[in-house]
Amino acid sequence: MQEDFRLIVDIVVVLAAAAGGGFLAALLRQPVLLGYLLGGAIVGPAGLGLVKELIQVETLAQFGAAFLLFALGVEFSFTELKKVQGISLGGGALQIFSTIAVTTLVSIGVGWVTSPTQGVFLGAILSLSSTAVVLKCLMERNETETSHGRVMLGLLIVQDLALGLMLAVLPALDRPSEEIGIAVGIALLKTALLAGGSVVAGIWLIPPLLRFLARTESRELFLLGVVALCLGIALLTEYLGLSIEMGAFIAGLMISEVEYADQTLTYVEPIRDIFASLFFAAVGMLIDPLFIWNNLELILGLVALVFVGKFLIIAPLVRAFRYSLRTSLIVGLGLAQIGEFSFVLASKGQALGVVSRRVYLLLLGTTAVTLITTPFILRLVPRFFTWAETVPWLKHLLDGVDVPLEVPENVPTRNHFVVCGYGRVGRNIVQLLQSHNQSVVVIDQSEQTIQQLRDANIPYVYGNAVSLHVMEAAGVGEAKGMAIALPDPMSTRLCLKRALELAPDLDVVVRATQDKDIELLYQLGAREVVQPEFEASLELSAHLLNELGVPLPIIQREVQQIRNARYNTLRPERRPAQVSRDLAVAAQDMNSKWVALPEGSPLVGMTLEETDLRRLTGVSLMAIRRNQGEEIDYPEPEISLEEGDRLLVVGETDELAAFSELAKGEAAVPTENASCQWLLVPEDSPASGKTLAELHIRRQFGVLVQAIRREGKFIRFPNGSSDLQAGDRLLLCGNFHALAQASRWLAPNFEPQAAFNHQVEPNETELSLAQSVSGEVGES
Repeated sequence: MQEDFRLIVDIVVVLAAAAGGGFLAALLRQPVLLGYLLGGAIVGPAGLGLVKELIQVETLAQFGAAFLLFALGVEFSFTELKKVQGISLGGGALQIFSTIAVTTLVSIGVGWVTSPTQGVFLGAILSLSSTAVVLKCLMERNETETSHGRVMLGLLIVQDLALGLMLAVLPALDRPSEEIGIAVGIALLKTALLAGGSVVAGIWLIPPLLRFLARTESRELFLLGVVALCLGIALLTEYLGLSIEMGAFIAGLMISEVEYADQTLTYVEPIRDIFASLFFAAVGMLIDPLFIWNNLELILGLVALVFVGKFLIIAPLVRAFRYSLRTSLIVGLGLAQIGEFSFVLASKGQALGVVSRRVYLLLLGTTAVTLITTPFILRLVPRFFTWAETVPWLKHLLDGVDVPLEVPENVPTRNHFVVCGYGRVGRNIVQLLQSHNQSVVVIDQSEQTIQQLRDANIPYVYGNAVSLHVMEAAGVGEAKGMAIALPDPMSTRLCLKRALELAPDLDVVVRATQDKDIELLYQLGAREVVQPEFEASLELSAHLLNELGVPLPIIQREVQQIRNARYNTLRPERRPAQVSRDLAVAAQDMNSKWVALPEGSPLVGMTLEETDLRRLTGVSLMAIRRNQGEEIDYPEPEISLEEGDRLLVVGETDELAAFSELAKGEAAVPTENASCQWLLVPEDSPASGKTLAELHIRRQFGVLVQAIRREGKFIRFPNGSSDLQAGDRLLLCGNFHALAQASRWLAPNFEPQAAFNHQVEPNETELSLAQSVSGEVGES
């Protein structure tokens, strides 16, 4: 076969293999990068052998690496880096140097390398994590704007910046040991001169050139000019003894701050994606499955060492920068792999003779395995935290260290509004509330955001909005209302759940990032759920209808009807099976349990509104599965419970236990003649410091104390030995008249609020309770 035609066949085979592998990965909901690696391994010399000459394909693949780094440079944002500049710059540098130092010491100690130079090179490879895989996973879970998402991306940006420096220094490592210092110094000097020249060109040369290309109004000319600029600078750096990849990255940085950066990225992305698939497929062709199989134990051991070692370096570093333990653990697990750009370093190192062929193959195998396992680990992290909530000492550890990082003196403690998240939505909410002279407290854990709040003199609590300790510091228990505008669904759900633990009657409005979360958030207790895309549709439609002459009151009524119906008329119809699957996925991220209603349960025959499970036990009922197999997801309040029902409930361990007591009839259930009400025990209450057995509240007033809430902790269905303290909130159940009497005695200054369940007329004095153990619950 002619040489030129052989090249065409090889490129077609590699692209087809990359496309097939990428398609398979997409079907399995994995990053397509893993499919490219798999496709290359299958058609490469160690696989089917369809591509035997790698030199020409690798040459084209080098363009892929160059375009990858060029696009990375264009996308690089100093603004995004500033959001987490402390952990990014300080923590990122410490992480890289720590990884290199530890790897060098360990590799020399166990004999993996023969010189410190090789150890440093090995450490540089291991210090890089996968930007492509981590970013893909964060985007799939809508977590790019979360605390751990921002920290991950900040550290990855610094690692990508460090790659350029590593590529510059790498050629110096093949010199004799006595010349390495001089060679590294020369490489750093060249890098500094190149950086200085790039700054000058980026300010005075590149912008006029791009404007000139843009004025031609020709997409082809603009693209050709940008590609020529990228490859020209890449060849210049290669000529200077640095690397093509570093030059491409610098070219991207030069364009990143120009007004045509977005247009440049849009034009280059298709070329980047094609050549990048060639690059990763070419890397896959270098992977020898037989070598991996023959050295499987060693490679799996190296994978374990990489994960454990990087986790033990990264997680404590993030924690040292005052991030929560939960965030530190997620970041440590998320970045505990070797990145795709490590392939670039590894191939350069082998070409320069810094590492042997065997070490190079071990690196390739280890990197490939870590890239494959990372998405699975990130998906298991939420389930780990859900399981940890069921283990008392782990729950105490996670909650105990997740305390507020800073609470200023100007934070109001009563009759204020709490806003969780100070992004664009949260900022607007605060501005509108303050314009009506309302007290506001913001909860956020971004250091840059907190500085903005300081500058604006807005009361804040610096910490994780999901933490009960942070919520208590923000005075959630005494707040008028709360707005939750957090960027990811998981934090939103936990924040809502725990806010209602502190204040069951709190008016909470929540922003839903996805339409499938709307019913879930309502079921968890949100008073109002707002979905930005639907709200935009309503406002645009309202304007158009008003222009058509439809009366404004009619438009407002229709818009409100759509909101009251939870946007059902706008939401795409989903099959029940799809709703069940989405609910099952959401429940996995929370502490959930299917519970069968016991035979003779007092809950049988009651509607969900009558049971009011959330107030009595703290659980949220997400689904009902009937005996006949019918499943009712997100049941409405008027749904009645039936014999043999299985209920999907979400709550803390003690809340699930309380629900089990209630369902079995081991605790009193308020019936239609009873109302229940939360009451604050003040300092001057005669009940303060006494046990329920001493107070005889049930015998004296005919009401039950169903729960005690104290400092974020709940005592469900307390017995006679439970004591009351000033600041406790009691859940009292009885008829209206009895509740009023008990309230006046327990809290002389108490102002009656709306009770819940079935309110009755004041002249009804009978308290009807069902299925209490021996007719009483303790001596309450």
